[in-house]
Amino acid sequence: MFNAKKRLFQGVGLVLLLAFGPMARAALPIQKWQQPNGAQVYLVESRSIPMVDVQIDFDAGGRRDPAGQAGLASMTASMTGKGLLAQGAEPALDENQLGEAWADLGAGFGGDAGSDRMSFSLRSLTDATLLDRAIHLAARQLGEPAFPDYVWQRDRQRLAASIREANTRPATVASRAYQHAVYSGHPYGADVTEASLAAFGVEDMRRFFRAHVLPCRAKVSVVGNVDRVQADALVARMLARLPQGAGECAALPPVAEVPPLAAPFTQAIPFQSAQAHVLIGQPGYKRSDPDYFPLLVGNYILGGGGLISRLSTEVREKRGLSYGAYSYFSPGLHAGAFTVGLQTRPDQAGQAVQVAKDVVARFVAEGPSAAELKAAKDFLIGGFPLRIDSNRKLLDNVAAIAWNNLPLDYLDTWPAQVAKVSAQDVRAAMARKLQPERMVTVTVGAAP
Repeated sequence: MFNAKKRLFQGVGLVLLLAFGPMARAALPIQKWQQPNGAQVYLVESRSIPMVDVQIDFDAGGRRDPAGQAGLASMTASMTGKGLLAQGAEPALDENQLGEAWADLGAGFGGDAGSDRMSFSLRSLTDATLLDRAIHLAARQLGEPAFPDYVWQRDRQRLAASIREANTRPATVASRAYQHAVYSGHPYGADVTEASLAAFGVEDMRRFFRAHVLPCRAKVSVVGNVDRVQADALVARMLARLPQGAGECAALPPVAEVPPLAAPFTQAIPFQSAQAHVLIGQPGYKRSDPDYFPLLVGNYILGGGGLISRLSTEVREKRGLSYGAYSYFSPGLHAGAFTVGLQTRPDQAGQAVQVAKDVVARFVAEGPSAAELKAAKDFLIGGFPLRIDSNRKLLDNVAAIAWNNLPLDYLDTWPAQVAKVSAQDVRAAMARKLQPERMVTVTVGAAP
């Protein structure tokens, strides 16, 4: 059954690539409405293939983890797929029975959690019988998760073992130290450890789930072969087994913002490894920041453009200090980090760090050249259709629009927003967001 399902979706993927080519160049009308239970629904109709993708997002990501219980949100989302409670005439299902039920439908449903949100995703063909059964099973999994303790005890041991193994890797050591330093106690920098996993159990998961996973907190994105009436009914059924309210939820407690760095911070961690791992950065910006497009273009030039970026040119091509150097922003509901990363020979780490810092400082001070700006905008605009050339990619974009309260015509105007970015826009935005003299620098495995 699994192989048949895999072949089915591989075939569908080929159709998607053809089906969304014209769509990527035309308007993508996004319909939006709110259900009586408070759920906000975003729909893009696509009649090219008989499939529907749904994503339901809740403000229940890692930033909501209680102090000392890092990983609670992520484990709660994962455990919803480990079995269902009995309800009326419907029997309980263990994790194997639940997996087999989804395989028999040729559909998929599951949950996970990132820093900001907990997400549940459904993918199904829109054959009436199959879709009806898939919606029913998804509603049960959302509304009646069992959270079996014996499964959690088993999974916690596996996770603890994987954490211990990861701690033997220099990349893990570098990332943990860097996150702690950049986020200065903010939940974005919280580390999932054996101790934090031992600090909660299935009762904590049930309480967390009941408090956060409610229809009035849901933002639902739907892409596929359904119209508005069908999508509205689909979403209502998927959420029907959750506690229903009057359409409004009490506000969740506010989460503090990421504090800016007051001074530079440098940490060199001894580690026996063939390569020194280097991370440099600071808190960046929120996804709602109006500088988003200048920073998108600017970072492509600085370190997001692969081997043609400035960092790679200076660190790799001109000096041979690394196979590559990169940079990226991680904007979220709070200021996600700006990060520069590279690996180098331990005895060259000091030189590589200084070159990378100099490149960042110069770019912040001077901005891009005309040639760099044109090349970056041409690449980003030319590659835009590849951002929405499948159901999954389009759903990701619609969900981002919903989650970040972006305009409904965001995808239609995206190329124009990139095209109008000027060199002065990039320089000013970088200068507003980055302070090269106050960054965190973490090296793991560098020679003393």
